[in-house]
Amino acid sequence: MKRMFATLIALIIALPAWAEIEIEQVTSPGGITAWLVEDHSIPFTALELRFRGGTSLDDPEARGAVYLMSGLIEEGAGDMDARTYARKLESLAASFGYRATDDSVAISAQFLTENRDEVTDLLRTTIHEPRFDQDAIDRVRAQVVSGLRSDQTDPNDIAGRSFAEMAYGDHPYASDGKGTIDSVTALTREDVVAAYDGVFAKDRLYVGAVGDITAEELGVLLDKLLADLPETGKPIPGKADVTISGGVSVVEFDTPQSVALFGHKGIDRDDPDFFAAFILNHILGGGGFESRLMHEVREKRGLTYGVSTFLVPKDLASVYLGSVSSANDRIADAVEVIRNEWARAATEGVTQKELDDAKTYLTGAYPLRFDGNGQIAGIMVGMQMEDLPIDYIATRNDKVNAVTLEDVNRVASELLDPEGLHFTVVGKPVGLDG
Repeated sequence: MKRMFATLIALIIALPAWAEIEIEQVTSPGGITAWLVEDHSIPFTALELRFRGGTSLDDPEARGAVYLMSGLIEEGAGDMDARTYARKLESLAASFGYRATDDSVAISAQFLTENRDEVTDLLRTTIHEPRFDQDAIDRVRAQVVSGLRSDQTDPNDIAGRSFAEMAYGDHPYASDGKGTIDSVTALTREDVVAAYDGVFAKDRLYVGAVGDITAEELGVLLDKLLADLPETGKPIPGKADVTISGGVSVVEFDTPQSVALFGHKGIDRDDPDFFAAFILNHILGGGGFESRLMHEVREKRGLTYGVSTFLVPKDLASVYLGSVSSANDRIADAVEVIRNEWARAATEGVTQKELDDAKTYLTGAYPLRFDGNGQIAGIMVGMQMEDLPIDYIATRNDKVNAVTLEDVNRVASELLDPEGLHFTVVGKPVGLDG
């Protein structure tokens, strides 16, 4: 069964999905909405369930509860302990996955058509009757704590935590969604159950399905799986007040190479100028070896192996971030070059050739995202959560191509803030005072 499942996965990845994606909105008899792409070429379905809120729902005194809970969902359900549950899932040649981020908790399921009913029963038990046995809590907690200990010696994680604390104040975004060693160690079973109760509710549910299932069959599956969920979950926190100010902060760490995370306020995903900012970012630092920063910092001056930038439009705040690493005695030069390039892009903008090249790359690369049923299901759920139209996949490249040089350069002058750019540097940098 495992071999057959792996073979099917390989076939699905090879499907020419991009040109054939037709999304249908389905509403179950019980009123649950989902987006569906039917594909009956092979007897396989991918299902993505996502609940808005994520680790941001944690109480301050129970940070890490949602993350720990998401790791416990597969550790037994109903009358099955963790081992029995794992054997049952394997016997069905199915795959379940669980992820918790700042803004959502996701459950992914992939299964054969012939086992759909049994898989639905198992997934329903998983969602509605998690056991949260104490031995499982202790085991998974130990894994989380081990990861947190490792993070304490990772310069990239240290930079991320320090930057978040500075950027988000007292908002949940300011601390690691996995919690701290102290907070996770102190979590009780009651904290885990409370996290579960806060997450799984209909008022924050989004569903995508791709594969060998009809709209009618999906409606029946959804009601069987989800109709009994509570109507509402824990209130989602308000927007974060992004408090990034320009400058440099240094976190002393004994390492021959400093790591820097830099950024300032960003742009929301629903902003009319988002696509102009998206293209701008590709040109400035998001385009790999073709980006300006890579050319100036690595190729021209040899200050780093890599530098990159990325837009981060979360549900409750948006920032524009970048990262670079360099030897302790060269990181100051890298910071200076990045700030200068930020200022140059803000005042001079980009060229028509840079814009045309970026459009060619971004529109050409987009179809590569749709390389499997699970990937497509996840993309559809993301579209729903971002309130994008159901025809977005078909029109997305048109939106990229519609951006003009004037659009990009106007957004560059409005978004890029070289004076407000903050660098959090972890290491023993020479020539940088924080």
